[in-house]
Amino acid sequence: MTTLRSARRSRMQYAWPLREDAQTVGHAREIIRAELSALALSADLVDDAVLMVSELVTNAFMYGDGPYELVLHIDAKEIMCVVVDSSPILPAPSPPDVEAEHGRGLRIIARLSDGFYGCHPQRYVTHSDLVGKATWFALPHQGVSSTVVPIRAGT
Repeated sequence: MTTLRSARRSRMQYAWPLREDAQTVGHAREIIRAELSALALSADLVDDAVLMVSELVTNAFMYGDGPYELVLHIDAKEIMCVVVDSSPILPAPSPPDVEAEHGRGLRIIARLSDGFYGCHPQRYVTHSDLVGKATWFALPHQGVSSTVVPIRAGT
């Protein structure tokens, strides 16, 4: 995973503590869909963000430690979604294996975010006395406009 930049302060920041149960991934998807749809962002950008948040939360639960939180930074140019957990172990992409049941999440995030993703130490927003690691991605308000081919059915 490439750490391209650290999360910066933005004009708007929202944070939600995440429960440690089977419904949390779906709840995180609902939160991000509602918040980003309210900003009148493109449906494709919202769908990409929802998928990436799902991957980040799933990875945090599978490989990290609680407590967990979801943070959304919004500024004039981009949105940044962050999932924080307390494990000091940084995520790393698995070797490609077409038969594996797991191991594609970070590749999906790298592709859909055009490489704007990373991981770094971060203080929790919802528990200011705790420090964990933040795994994040950023998307421009208008969507990714590079030559990266999106991973979508039929494209």
